[in-house]
Amino acid sequence: MQTAKIGVQMFNLKEKIVELGAYETLRKLSELGYHYVEVTQIQMTEENVAELRRASVDFGIKIASISAPLDTMPGMPGESLTKDFDKIVNDCRLLDCNFIRIGMMPIQLMGHKDQAMEYIRNAEAMAERLAEHGIELYYHNHHIEFEKYDGKCLLDIMKDNTSKLGFELDVHWVQRGGENPINVINRFAGRVSLIHLKDYRIGNMNVSEEDFKDMSKFMQKFTNIIEFAELGQGNLDIKGIIEAGVKSGVQYFLIEQDDTYGRDPFDTLKDSGDYLRELGYGDWF
Repeated sequence: MQTAKIGVQMFNLKEKIVELGAYETLRKLSELGYHYVEVTQIQMTEENVAELRRASVDFGIKIASISAPLDTMPGMPGESLTKDFDKIVNDCRLLDCNFIRIGMMPIQLMGHKDQAMEYIRNAEAMAERLAEHGIELYYHNHHIEFEKYDGKCLLDIMKDNTSKLGFELDVHWVQRGGENPINVINRFAGRVSLIHLKDYRIGNMNVSEEDFKDMSKFMQKFTNIIEFAELGQGNLDIKGIIEAGVKSGVQYFLIEQDDTYGRDPFDTLKDSGDYLRELGYGDWF
C-alpha cells in the first residue's frame, strides 16, 4: 500500500509569502491540489505560525516539516535550534509536525572536512535531543557534500558517522555533485524520509559573436548553463527516483525549484504537479 506523499517545498514561494502572506499562499497551493508542505523562508513569528496552523486546518494541508539551522550565521537574524530549542519544539507541536530540516551547513565550514564533521557531530547530538520530543532532524544536501576525502564523499562520511540524524536528499544537487540520484537514494536507505524533487536542465547558451571577444566570459557562460527545471522538463529519471525513494523509506517527495527564471512559481508548480499526475502519482497529493 502506498504511503509516501507528494508536496511542496516553499523556498521558491518566499516572495509570494511576503506578497500574500502564509495563509493565502497555502490557499493557492490547495487550489493547485497540494496538501503537504515543507515550510522555509518564513519568519516563524507567533502570527505566522498561527496563520500556518489556520491554513493547515482550513485547507487540509499537512505541515510535513519546518526549517531551522543548528546555529545562526554570525550577525544574521533568525532562530536556531541551539538558541531557540523550546520555541521551535513548541512550533512543531502547534503545527502537528515532527520533522525539522537543516537547509545547509554554515558557509565557512564548506571545504573543511574536520570542521564540517564537528558540525555534524553537533547535529547528531541535536537529533538525539529532539528525539526525546518525538521530532526527527534531517540534513539537506547541496553539491558541496560530494567533495571526496580519501576516495569517499563527505555526505557518505556524514552518514557513516551518525545514526539519529536523517538526510533530506535533493536530487538536482546530487546530480550537480556528480552522482546518480538513484544510487545515492539506495545507499541512504533507512536514513532518508524527505526528498526534494527538482529537475536538472541544460539551458540554452544563446551565444553571440560578442561572447568570443573575451574567452573567459565565454567559458563562464559555457560552464554555467545548468538550470533548475520543472519536473519532466530536464534529464532526471523522476519515476526511477520516486521508486527508489519509496523502497528506501521516503515519506515525502517535495517539489522545489530554486530559480523559476521569471516564471510565476505557482505556474511552475502546476507544471510539475501535472507531470507527476501523468506518471500515475495523482493519489499521492
